[in-house]
Amino acid sequence: MTTLGFHASHEQIGPGQLLKDVQLAEQAGFDAAMCSDHIEPWSERQGHSGFAWSWLGAALATTQLRFGVVTAPGQRYHPVIIAHASATLADMFPGRFWLAPGSGEYMNEHVTGEVWPDKATRQQRLEESVQIIRELHDGKEVTRAGLITVQQARIWDAPAITPPLIAPAISVATARRAAAWADGLVTINQPASKLKEMLAAYRDAGGRGKAVLQVHLSWAPTEQDALAIAMDQWRTNVFPPPIPWDLPTAAHFDGVSTGVGEDLVRQSVNISADPGRHAQWLADYVDLGFEELYLHFVGQKQAPFIETFSGQVLPQLRQGSTGLPEGMVV
Repeated sequence: MTTLGFHASHEQIGPGQLLKDVQLAEQAGFDAAMCSDHIEPWSERQGHSGFAWSWLGAALATTQLRFGVVTAPGQRYHPVIIAHASATLADMFPGRFWLAPGSGEYMNEHVTGEVWPDKATRQQRLEESVQIIRELHDGKEVTRAGLITVQQARIWDAPAITPPLIAPAISVATARRAAAWADGLVTINQPASKLKEMLAAYRDAGGRGKAVLQVHLSWAPTEQDALAIAMDQWRTNVFPPPIPWDLPTAAHFDGVSTGVGEDLVRQSVNISADPGRHAQWLADYVDLGFEELYLHFVGQKQAPFIETFSGQVLPQLRQGSTGLPEGMVV
């Protein structure tokens, strides 16, 4: 059965309210949750960025959901710190936590004042970090001298159930390369042809584990309101790499997105006032081969979305029907 999860957006919602939101999502029938580890929002209009690791401890302790986090070892965090934090959560909440270590974005990493490496170097740094994290999770003492330096590190409370390391990828090339080390693949909604190609590249290269999709969506009682929410909150998130990798602050993202229009936002966000249309989009992602969907309503007030989708969308997906006539094209 497909996992239907809730994406907790730290960049858009303060940590106290977001904790209440994820608790509400569990009560409404969502199966799991995930978040991203940011220090900077994507826009000054979003205006938040709680510390994901503190929040995860509270969220795991006050729900029964399984949680994941997209994070970036190597610059803002030494990978030993990521290994330590994730091992502690995995020890306290066995089998309920995964992390997705990526190569990072400058908006979060510039705070160290260090040089932002090119993509190839960041990718190599990530792969070194993954190996370090895995060995520490296994209880080994680690010393390294590469892009990452480690001196006699050990996690004394290594978890009995090590957390899966899921590869975050936006491109086909990254998905293919990640197959060598990842326990699964996570990406965001993109055109079906691109998603098919990514999944094929990952699997054909030997990639194991589940395929996970974070789905950006906007719903409101009217189409006009659904579009307005997406335009206000997510028009900074429509650019392909390297733009999202290399801009330093929310102000820069706001600056480059001033001319973004409806057509471009609709390419990144599923926008509709019709819950049935959203159910169809989500069912299509399942048909592509995604086993876990994490629904990210891009608005800041989550309760109406949670209530509507728990009553009108999640049941349709779990019954294997979107309620649309067979063969209907939308």
